[in-house]
Amino acid sequence: MRAVDATLPRWDVSNVFPSLTSREFAAAHEALGAAVSRLRALYDERGVRGGDRRAPGPAELAGIDEVIAATNEVLEAVRLLNAYVHALVTTDARDDEAARLRSQLQVEQAPLDALTARLEGWVASLGADALIAGSPLAADHAYPLRRAEESAAHRMSDAEEDLLGELSVTGSKAWARLHGSLTARLHATVDGTALPMTVVRGMATHPDATTRRRAYEAEIAAWADAAVPLAAALNAIKGEVDAVNRRRGWPDALTPVLWTNGVGRDALEAMQDAARESFPDFRRYLRAKAAVLGHDGGLPWHDLFAPVGDAGGPVAWDTATTAVEGVFAGYSPELAALARRALDESWVDAEPRDGKEGGAYCMSVREGESRVLLNFDGSWDSASTLAHELGHAYHNTTLALRTPLQRRTPMALAETASIFCETLMAAASLEGATGAQRLARLDTDLVGSCQVVVDIDSRFRFEQAVFDHRRHGTLGVAELCTLMTDAQAATYGDALSSVHPYMWAVKPHYYSTSFYNWPYTFGLLFGIGLYASYRADPQAFRAGYDELLASTGLAGAAELAARFGIDVTSTAFWRSSLDVIRARIDEFVALATGEA
Repeated sequence: MRAVDATLPRWDVSNVFPSLTSREFAAAHEALGAAVSRLRALYDERGVRGGDRRAPGPAELAGIDEVIAATNEVLEAVRLLNAYVHALVTTDARDDEAARLRSQLQVEQAPLDALTARLEGWVASLGADALIAGSPLAADHAYPLRRAEESAAHRMSDAEEDLLGELSVTGSKAWARLHGSLTARLHATVDGTALPMTVVRGMATHPDATTRRRAYEAEIAAWADAAVPLAAALNAIKGEVDAVNRRRGWPDALTPVLWTNGVGRDALEAMQDAARESFPDFRRYLRAKAAVLGHDGGLPWHDLFAPVGDAGGPVAWDTATTAVEGVFAGYSPELAALARRALDESWVDAEPRDGKEGGAYCMSVREGESRVLLNFDGSWDSASTLAHELGHAYHNTTLALRTPLQRRTPMALAETASIFCETLMAAASLEGATGAQRLARLDTDLVGSCQVVVDIDSRFRFEQAVFDHRRHGTLGVAELCTLMTDAQAATYGDALSSVHPYMWAVKPHYYSTSFYNWPYTFGLLFGIGLYASYRADPQAFRAGYDELLASTGLAGAAELAARFGIDVTSTAFWRSSLDVIRARIDEFVALATGEA
């Protein structure tokens, strides 16, 4: 495997709680249980539940203030406890006590789902606009209250929602925990050595072609061995989602996801039309990369992430962090200060290791404080991932003064700051780069864009197919693999000579969030559009950017985009963002073929 720093950082969560057995954690855990009970009692006292439409009286107007304040207080406590336990579970799958407590917390928090349904029904019965007009605190929460009123139309009865909250703990949430636990412990044998899956997947960027191929073959074999329980988990989760959606009156699995994200179907279709128009361009890139690596025809899957050109060897952790800080400083002192704080205060866990979940994420812990999980492999792509996740952390700082109900950011907008930071990194990496180094930097950027535009579309198609088939029965491992490879063939076309049939097992999002995929494409292309606005007028952009991030839980995507003159329902907008990527593809192909 590629040699990287021997002492990559691990995050420190001891400032949140000293340990799971500490008095501080026990007190916070006990306090949360009491707070949930008090909130339920308050809802009972104030009559917070659905009913016939009526105008709110003085009692309801006084009650809405008390209910909003108490709900926010409980949600804040939930965030802290969940973040702490999640940090332990995702970095050590063998921490049985953390896993037990995560399961216990899910049980204890299950009543909140039912209380949310009651609150939505109550707001709908009184009318969000009437509450907003009669209460300053309700006016501050106008957007979430109007969303609550809309959501109430797709709620089951209080009893059914309460039952769902309890059953989901041993249903979909338990199956999702199984996926996380199983995959974090999964090993693959490369050249006789059993290695954690996070390490093996990181070998996809190894400079040696034989190592990449053997790692891919070992990975596929390991996923095949684990496929039966993972297929059971996926079937159970998608079956539950489909049943609940039908009972709530949604026409399909995609519609509630679009609603949750504040994105209209017209915007999604405009984006997907533009993205699919670009597939021939991405295929040109992949075929050119295949030729550089010595392949006739398409690119094998194990070389998708292979380095080309001259990337300058492995990237040390200190080199990566210095590069990210420098790029951030070029945008604003505040963004650079966030990166420095994250590193100084040990927010980042970068080391791939046994028992640690794969991939990367950023998690808000409390006001202005986050934790970032990476699996740093010594590539420039990993440095870009660091910038991406720190972008999420910066977004969290802009939301610090918002209440939990105000900062519920849909996934399509949650990628705004992260993609913008990643775009800053890509632009900076190309400045001054020439020849083989420029080819390598272009490839790093295009690998990421190809994943988010082309591969994400394959995952979207796959998930649509799974929901369509799941209504008629469970899907076996072979059928899931066929649906996955069919989706990859539809998007990559003849640009690939081999595929990854077990990508459905790899990606944890399938097991936690329906149609998690398209918001990444939305985020990438929206971020590129924002970057164009930044380049056109940096001062004006900076003046409105932080406010945009601070408002992602207070308005829909179309309204927020309009602040920067962006129409997300226009295919032309999405096409213009893709034109930026097309230009980089043209340059890559020219360099790769010697025509530059």
